[in-house]
Amino acid sequence: MSEADAVWPRRLRRLVRASLIRWRRPDLVETAELLLTELATNALRHAHGPDIGVRVQLQDDQLVIEVSDGSPLVPVPRCAGPDDENGRGLLLVEALAGAWGVSADGTTTWCTVPLADGPCESEPVAATAPVLREVQFALPPDSSASTIARISGRTRLTVLNWPGNVHAATDVLGCLVDNAAKHGSSAGEAGQLLSVRLSVTEAHELLIDVTDPDPAFPDFTDAVDGAVGRGLWNARQLGARLSWFIVSDSAGKTVRATMNAGWVAL
Repeated sequence: MSEADAVWPRRLRRLVRASLIRWRRPDLVETAELLLTELATNALRHAHGPDIGVRVQLQDDQLVIEVSDGSPLVPVPRCAGPDDENGRGLLLVEALAGAWGVSADGTTTWCTVPLADGPCESEPVAATAPVLREVQFALPPDSSASTIARISGRTRLTVLNWPGNVHAATDVLGCLVDNAAKHGSSAGEAGQLLSVRLSVTEAHELLIDVTDPDPAFPDFTDAVDGAVGRGLWNARQLGARLSWFIVSDSAGKTVRATMNAGWVAL
């Protein structure tokens, strides 16, 4: 596969992520990205058709992913050896998808993901474990917010006794607050505040929630990928998993960073 071809799976992941967030199914993003990547990569490497087409749609009670390559050669799962770098794609699809198969003419490989009752865009994303301890504080939506957040956050993380890297978590908090101050509030509008919640779960995850008055985030995926600004991209490099959702009891949104106690810089 050429370097140019390697770019397409990354672009497809961004597109499917944006679509699922727009469809209020952020719970399906990780699985759908992985499945689409495997099917598209398999088509790019092994098919001989002139074009590759992709279709992702919500259909009844499932998400349907289809990759058409125009080639009648039917893909078959391989038994990859322990030292093989490739050959596990369709086995991974088989393990993650609710079902998968190939069209009668052999040109389209498809898979489905069942639609469980997941969080919608207007509901907070659930923590992976119950919250044990949390603290909240408010910040002014201006250039001082990030500095105040870093100072206050470090103290509060110490009080929360989170066993992870407090220095990295403080930097992630600063990135989220700086992004909210720059893009999530209207300059000069009275009464606006940024809200911060730090929570520690039973699984030793740290949840960093920063809420601002603006309910929209159309460029979220590009921001995380570094195509628009560097704030959220920097947070991801520090080991944070990022998501966002509409706040149900106000007009704003929350950007959440989830960090494990044993974070790894990417």
